[in-house]
Amino acid sequence: MAVQQESRTMSAGTVASGAPSSPSYEDALAFVREHAGDVLLSSGERLADHAAGTAAIVAKLNVDPSAVLAAALFGLAPYLADPERVIAERFGEEVAQLVGDVRKLLRLGTVSLRAAQSASLDAGRDAQAARRAQIEALRKMLLAFAQDIRVVLIRLASRLQTLRFYAAAKSSPGLDVARETLEIYAPLANRLGIWQLKWELEDLAFRFEDPDTYKRIAKLLDEKRVERESYVAQAIARLQAELAAAHIPAEVSGRPKHIYSIWRKMRGKALDFAELYDVRAFRVIVPDIKDCYTVLGIVHNLWQPVPKEFDDYISRPKPNGYKSLHTVVIGDDGRAFEVQIRTHEMHRFAEYGVAAHWRYKEAGARGYGGQFSASDKYDEKIAWLRQLLAWKDDVAEGEPAAANAWEQLRQATLDDDHIYVLTPQARVIALPQGATPLDFAYHLHSELGHRCRGARVDGAMAPLNTTLQNGQTVEIVAVKEGGPSRDWLNPQLGYLHSNRAKQKVRAWFNAVELQETIANGRALVEKTLQREGKTSVSLDQLAAKLGFKSPEDLFNVVGKEEFSLRSIEQALSDTAPPEPQPDMPEQFEKRGSGASVARGASTGVLVVGVDALLTQLARCCRPAPPDEISGFVTRGKGMSIHRSDCATFQRMAARTPERVLQTAWSADVMKGRGSSVYPVDIAIEAQDRQGLLRDISEVFAREKMNVVGVKTMSRRNAAFMQFTVEVSSSSQVQRACTLLGEVSGVVRAARKS
Repeated sequence: MAVQQESRTMSAGTVASGAPSSPSYEDALAFVREHAGDVLLSSGERLADHAAGTAAIVAKLNVDPSAVLAAALFGLAPYLADPERVIAERFGEEVAQLVGDVRKLLRLGTVSLRAAQSASLDAGRDAQAARRAQIEALRKMLLAFAQDIRVVLIRLASRLQTLRFYAAAKSSPGLDVARETLEIYAPLANRLGIWQLKWELEDLAFRFEDPDTYKRIAKLLDEKRVERESYVAQAIARLQAELAAAHIPAEVSGRPKHIYSIWRKMRGKALDFAELYDVRAFRVIVPDIKDCYTVLGIVHNLWQPVPKEFDDYISRPKPNGYKSLHTVVIGDDGRAFEVQIRTHEMHRFAEYGVAAHWRYKEAGARGYGGQFSASDKYDEKIAWLRQLLAWKDDVAEGEPAAANAWEQLRQATLDDDHIYVLTPQARVIALPQGATPLDFAYHLHSELGHRCRGARVDGAMAPLNTTLQNGQTVEIVAVKEGGPSRDWLNPQLGYLHSNRAKQKVRAWFNAVELQETIANGRALVEKTLQREGKTSVSLDQLAAKLGFKSPEDLFNVVGKEEFSLRSIEQALSDTAPPEPQPDMPEQFEKRGSGASVARGASTGVLVVGVDALLTQLARCCRPAPPDEISGFVTRGKGMSIHRSDCATFQRMAARTPERVLQTAWSADVMKGRGSSVYPVDIAIEAQDRQGLLRDISEVFAREKMNVVGVKTMSRRNAAFMQFTVEVSSSSQVQRACTLLGEVSGVVRAARKS
């Protein structure tokens, strides 16, 4: 009966306006019955019945006729040979476009919970956080995907009609449908301020998800919803009469709390049902602040207040800026109810400002404490849409303002400056507008981006510079080894859109160019050494003499032609053999002057039976006291000092044992009286994360260990690092490795053997 009433009203409005005759609501339902017959949906509901119910719900939202027609017709599309053409010819292009968009939105809904569940399984300990993040991304994706907000309204109405059918049939839709409704669709209705749909979606879904709790709360509410609504209406009428007598212009509205809201508050604030005072509540909106306190006095005069339940958020606003007066009073029937009093400005701020009501509700226990606020562009767009919807409801149908409101709603999109695409596992990925499959690959992992060679978009191969759209599924085709192309950085070709991906490609080429420059510089330096007949010169000593920390630094500047080879020739000609020290003991001891052994000094080493032999610490094992050491006579570089367990030393000693000399640390060094430091390599394996290098560096800083070299490599979320640090003894290394093992993400930290 209600459906027929709405259709007659719509048809009459069309004729009265003088517009040409257009398809009516009844025409659309007749068209559905003609082509669908007795077709049943997966829920068991007749398609024709679902169309009528959905369209009736949408009509109650005061939308334009095209949206109502689309609500009736979208379910029929799969049963038409060419739905877009057939619907466009019969009902118009706008209706056909709406039907197509609703069908796309339905397909996205089928992957929603699968995406959240996939995120939970992949996240381990952070499963709940990952699930929440995925659900939020899905909500944004659904709104962004719908280029017309009416599409979202139709989808919400369709889900509500499905739940109504299950409730009437006394059957269950399954936990997936109930959970999807509570996590995706009811919050969307809440954000858009469509309270008519929100509370019914929540109550019906909660009834199917947790029937025992639902029945228990329903019993506790020992009155029927109609009776509760009737009581609230009577209380409002009584208060309005008192306000009119006091000449206070006010808007008074209210509704009883529904069952799901009661359960949320009991759980969020850890309250028993008997402690809830706002099962019934209404709100009073007045012009200015002084009227708020006047109304408060009238309310307390009409009903007995509960002193402990009065909150003055006007003089003491919540942290998020929310302002209002909250009081709880005892009604004539002995039951408590809540009254909220605020100005129009406070109400607009609470509904659309940084204290947005949907954020407060979705934040759970934190929200009830006022600890959550909306601040980003997405929240501003949500508030704008809610204002448009409210404006549409405030003006009479047929007025120019109503047409203007709907025109803006048709053009409104919630792209959030992002698009939302899916992985093959149905995980939602947020990318900037204009992103490509390459941006998608680099978002997942740097290595995947480097090795990307193709992509499938919705199952079909697509060029890597294809602009992705909301809701598409993207699968990356990658080779086992490889790197990016320089074409990817060409803005004219459009391969990359996100700055993050571009930075990763530039970093890859910078690393490659650095290696090429070092290789070229090494070749030039070695050629100079050959020309000067100095091939036996230590490259470490040469680099140190020229003021570089390592030979690689020297090769780099030479390769970039920033350092003259003539300076190297000059340094080679100035090189002189070390002069013997006076009063040298019979067993030669080369004492240091506090310099770092990293540059080839051999401080604190005793070579048994040899005088004034040039010694240097081997770079392969980097010995430090009190390691057991052995010496090996090299060709042209003096004595090389190794750890006795060094694999390289043991191989050389096996081939030429006559070149092995007995060595030991000096007594001063063993007793810690030396001032020299020794370079030692520490290898670290860790799970790659932001801030890892900083945390490791802090350990070295606390231990006062100077870092003279770093090598890092990242592969598949794993980081492999080698730090060369200066220590006075190997015991420092053991302590550092213990502390490094306690850093978050570090799997292994040990001295390199």
